[in-house]
Amino acid sequence: MAVVGIDDLAIYVPRLYIDYKDFAEARGIDPQKLEYGIGIKKMAIADTNQDPACMAANACLKLMQKNHLHPQDIGRLYVATESALDESKALNSFVIGMLEQVYGEGTFEHAGGIECKFACVSGSYALHDNANWIRAEENNDKAAIVIVSDIAKYDIGSAGEYTQGAGSVALLIKENPRLMAFDPKVASTVIKNEYDFYRPFGKETPLVNGGYSNLLYLIQVRKAFDAYKEKALKTGLIKLKEGEAITDYIDLFSVHLPYRRMGEKALAYLLRHEWRHLPRWQHVIKEVGMDEPTPKDPRGTIESILADTQFMKADEQFRRGFMQTSFYNEVYERKMASSLEASTVIGNLYTASMYMGLRSLLEFEYKKGTDLTNKRIGFGSYGSGSSAMVFSGLIQPTYKDVVKDMDLDLEIGPRVKLSIEEYERLHRNERGFSDAVTNAQREFVLVKVGGSTADKAGFRQYSYVS
Repeated sequence: MAVVGIDDLAIYVPRLYIDYKDFAEARGIDPQKLEYGIGIKKMAIADTNQDPACMAANACLKLMQKNHLHPQDIGRLYVATESALDESKALNSFVIGMLEQVYGEGTFEHAGGIECKFACVSGSYALHDNANWIRAEENNDKAAIVIVSDIAKYDIGSAGEYTQGAGSVALLIKENPRLMAFDPKVASTVIKNEYDFYRPFGKETPLVNGGYSNLLYLIQVRKAFDAYKEKALKTGLIKLKEGEAITDYIDLFSVHLPYRRMGEKALAYLLRHEWRHLPRWQHVIKEVGMDEPTPKDPRGTIESILADTQFMKADEQFRRGFMQTSFYNEVYERKMASSLEASTVIGNLYTASMYMGLRSLLEFEYKKGTDLTNKRIGFGSYGSGSSAMVFSGLIQPTYKDVVKDMDLDLEIGPRVKLSIEEYERLHRNERGFSDAVTNAQREFVLVKVGGSTADKAGFRQYSYVS
């Protein structure tokens, strides 16, 4: 079987941002709630002439230019998003139209692809669809590009407003990748019809059941992890000894990050699930200083667990205690902390959040001097509605060729801090696309929407600004 994985990746993040201190003051909350409770210092905000399509095209162009790729090198181009621009026309067709402004008309006509939607998990489905396309040798020696691109936007004054952001990540998928090779035959999914988070047709911002969604994320990723564990043991990818956990064989973690703190909670939830039946658990309990609580109805629904207020209060106390133990902190610092750095200064990216986490992990571990050769990364991807995917991959010996030039600040570029008044004007769409805050430089921007006739309604035009 062909060795397939991620050869390289490129990012695009809008240069506008809100500072958490200004945001906290405007909303009358303690800044520490944002810095420590949520884990955010800056939230990237899209300018008036930016949308998920041009952000996707910008990330893709960066990826192609840095790898000296030509259109004929690419056989597929997928875009995963939950910020679709059209009920019919796929986002990747907009992207191809923009790229052909640079590479020539018709240069990408052979590159098939679709827009993928399943909230934040769809990028992972797109990734594995294209990996299997290459494994099946349908690719004719061509690579695939998967782009994850989103704008996380919530109603002003809502709880979700703290977790906004915007950006895109383009991933180059090919045989014998320099960066990371997917572990074969272990990717696992779970799916269920839920209304934890959704955005009805015609609504710009989502409807969110926050507590329900957070718990569902944890439960669904755990279920997918259990399926992954079963496959990893069956295939012989991982061989457990007495008293060991699967998490002991995962060297690094990258998970879905609606906000930084949620990643920390996800790791704690997974470790508790994996460790509570192992000998080490009695030492964990001793350090926490209390027994792990159980709900009145352990097999109950999420609603019944959330309604069990006595359990929820006790479980929160236990979780906080667990996350202060040496057991948790050793794993967190060594395996996850670096993946959360980018989230702190960018915010929520929906489909792109976990892959920005991967990008963050690689850069900041490299800067720490960690040798990542042959280290296994475990991914916990989640999308509301709801589905989770857990998979893993091995970092390749050639990874430093890719990672050595990564610089998050340099790649984002000089940033412009918005006042709360300016941010709220952008949020309410009071400025047109021709009234952008920043000047575009070497990037695609939106230049026109609609036309003079009814058949041009919603027609979007983009231009590359050199």
